[in-house]
Amino acid sequence: MAGQHSFPGVTLLITHYNRSSSLERILNSFVQRQMQFDEIVVADDASTPEQLEKVKEMQATYNFRLVVAAKNGNIAANINLGQDAVKTPYTLYVQEDFIPTQLFAASLADALQFMNEDRNLDLVRFWAHYRYPTLKPYGKGFSEMKFSPWNMNHLKFFIYSDTPHLRRSNYFEKFGRYIEGFSGDVGEYLMAVSFLQHKGKGLFFENYSTLLTHENPPGEPSTQPRATWRQSRNPVFLFLRFLYLRYKWLKCTLDVKFMRLESIQKKK
Repeated sequence: MAGQHSFPGVTLLITHYNRSSSLERILNSFVQRQMQFDEIVVADDASTPEQLEKVKEMQATYNFRLVVAAKNGNIAANINLGQDAVKTPYTLYVQEDFIPTQLFAASLADALQFMNEDRNLDLVRFWAHYRYPTLKPYGKGFSEMKFSPWNMNHLKFFIYSDTPHLRRSNYFEKFGRYIEGFSGDVGEYLMAVSFLQHKGKGLFFENYSTLLTHENPPGEPSTQPRATWRQSRNPVFLFLRFLYLRYKWLKCTLDVKFMRLESIQKKK
């Protein structure tokens, strides 16, 4: 996989479950973008035998190391599995349903440079469902995420996300492993709580929609469907959403201050 854009010290980690066509699409997109990593690791969450066979057939073409879970867990378990297999100082984590654009390689190079220069920087986010609410300009399109206790926007608590990002491969040493046994959204939230409790430092690319596209073709829909009622413009739903968000803000505030993630980990 010789390429024009080389990223020494970086492993591309892709999590996969029963979407081999999407996996092949993202692997081919990195080839097309001429992006070269020290290694590619694909973590499979116990896909069906038919899907797993298709994944194994790709190895000769795309030269990746495949690690397979003994049984289906969830996204948290799959990320743990994949991260344990990484041997390089940095991990570029991407789920199988993303595609890098032509602009991604340059921003990844900038992010890698920032992390090499700033040892306190824990991760750099490249894509998001929503813009992080409090940002301080950092450079080259990136801003530092700043957690403000006075901001009433509940999105401030989601400072970490499972969407594409670059992180240090010893991430677990500071923030702990992903807590398994919950839904993907809950596991992601618990990691965000840990990130805040351990005073993590992260960057956010503000024009994130230009770096990657998120595609779920009809034949391989997302394995994490999301509720649509929160986007309704019905006055009743709007009022209920207002009450829900006030409750969520208070709950998240208390979680960050008092939740003991270690006790949750031991129970699972």
